[in-house]
Amino acid sequence: MTGAPPPAGTLVIGYGNPGRGDDGLGPALAGGIAALGLPGVAVEIDYQLTVEHAALLVPFGRVLFADAMTGLEVPFRLMPVAADDGAGLDSHRLTPGAVLALAGLLFGRRPEAWILAIAGTAFDRLDEGLSPAARRNLAAALDFAVPWLAGATAPPDAGPRRPEQGVFSENSHQNSLFPER
Repeated sequence: MTGAPPPAGTLVIGYGNPGRGDDGLGPALAGGIAALGLPGVAVEIDYQLTVEHAALLVPFGRVLFADAMTGLEVPFRLMPVAADDGAGLDSHRLTPGAVLALAGLLFGRRPEAWILAIAGTAFDRLDEGLSPAARRNLAAALDFAVPWLAGATAPPDAGPRRPEQGVFSENSHQNSLFPER
């Protein structure tokens, strides 16, 4: 048998700035998953997505990006991530779709990708800690994510979707580091 082994497992990438209140939801979710030590699940926590993340996701069968999002009407939303081949490459800020496209361009492989967007409301604070609403939303997102990561082959419905919310793209997400108000 030749070649690389088939991709397996799931990589969870939680990103955001814990020093900006609810922007720390992505890292908090990833930290909670890491603490559980789920078999076949690797976890990466960072402030933002960078070009280096493209190399990290290649050996995995799927990747789950976790980030805070403003304007959600539900505690969290799971959406498939489409590769954004037209995304500009900025070394200081990439979208999940740009990271996925870069993985395909550089390594010839794009794993199945999802984003778990968690509703946050308090981004204007310059201190660590989540708001009470964000803590509740984080708990709901963890309750959903753990069984999904443990072996779901298809994502359960993560809440009602409007058509524009069906697939994650740069236009459907406000940057978690500097959310627009």
